Amino acid sequence: MTNTAKIVFIGAGSASFGVHMFRDMFASKKLAGCTLTLVDTNPETLERMYGLAQFMNKQRGAGIHIERTTDRRAALPGADFVLNSVAIDRTRLWRLDFEVPKKYGIRHTLGENGGPGGLFFTLRTLPLIFDFVRDMEELCPNAHFINYSNPESRIVLALGKYSPIRSLGLCHGIFLARWYVGTIMGIEPPESLDLWAAGLNHFQCVMQIRDRASGKDMYPLLLEKDKTYDPSLQPLTRRMMRAFGHWLTCSDDHMGEYIPYGYEGGEKGFDFDGEDAWRIKLQGIIDGVVAGTQPPPDEWNTLSGERGVTIIESMLHNEKRMIESGIVYNRGVIPNLPADLAVEVPLVVDAAGVHPVSLGPLPDPIAKLMSMQASVQQLTVEAAVHASKELALEALLIDPVVNSTGAAHKILDELWEANKPYIRKCV
Repeated sequence: MTNTAKIVFIGAGSASFGVHMFRDMFASKKLAGCTLTLVDTNPETLERMYGLAQFMNKQRGAGIHIERTTDRRAALPGADFVLNSVAIDRTRLWRLDFEVPKKYGIRHTLGENGGPGGLFFTLRTLPLIFDFVRDMEELCPNAHFINYSNPESRIVLALGKYSPIRSLGLCHGIFLARWYVGTIMGIEPPESLDLWAAGLNHFQCVMQIRDRASGKDMYPLLLEKDKTYDPSLQPLTRRMMRAFGHWLTCSDDHMGEYIPYGYEGGEKGFDFDGEDAWRIKLQGIIDGVVAGTQPPPDEWNTLSGERGVTIIESMLHNEKRMIESGIVYNRGVIPNLPADLAVEVPLVVDAAGVHPVSLGPLPDPIAKLMSMQASVQQLTVEAAVHASKELALEALLIDPVVNSTGAAHKILDELWEANKPYIRKCV
């Protein structure tokens, strides 16, 4: 079979995520003949990643046709898949999302997907996402939109409610959870475990943990080993497991964004300076590899663990594949969470599309725990879609992370002003 599919990668100038995507894409033997169009508004970073794509394509003999452009609308006609990994002024604004709430006494963890930071991440990101999907509705209405940008749940929720474009969010949080539970149980490699989980992005309930070879239930071993394992490893997640009987993905800082006591898992926030330093180092590595002055790092010869390329292959070749976790519009997949919500559940993918797998209702106490955050996400999306400062205040005031009306008003005013250039109505 000759592939003629077109894959458009928006935000391809993202070196870190771009390398992950390239590792998978150019290792594939099933995408030969496809066209990969790289899109970014920064010509310098785009050219760097275009050079890397050409290098890896030739090195691996992948046989993919590669294009690049700074013009998104020129890239979209004929697209079958649109991958998105954009972030607006990522480090500077995310740092504000984290630091401003702390200045006014709000104790939180990352400031990315929950709490006040999650609100403003949504307010500035959704208008750009809707620019993408409105162009898709016009230029490639049958394409699949595969999103990697945060805040995942709120983006997928907004698109599910307000756009006919078929959208899916992907996150590797389930694999981080698998690593932690495998570490506690002393099981190597963690890939020998199957985790079945459902809930919200970064806040899934791991319903089952089984040995992949035998099917044996491994939860009893986890609960037993947890009693004596090093208490410094993910202490909040483990306390929640003891209280609710299930591991709640994917780590203290991510899960902690959604609950009022999340800071008990740590309040350091993201390593912004370290990220900036790593990005500069990675750009140097890419330049060296493309110029031929240094070999590619060994890890580039392995798969990244992301599932985007697997999904594309499955759709193109009608290969039914189980995907451990993806973010979709609920519509009853988790029956005791609102239908109007983005949830993260297992998927089956084939030529007919993405088929969410229902694991049935969540344990009732966990559903109630997640329902508080569901309301926050719904109201946040409405605030962003309608560019409403009034709704944004209400979203802050129902967020369990926010414990002061005075702080909510001050955070709103300061972060609204910082994000004002990007906030606009989406519908």
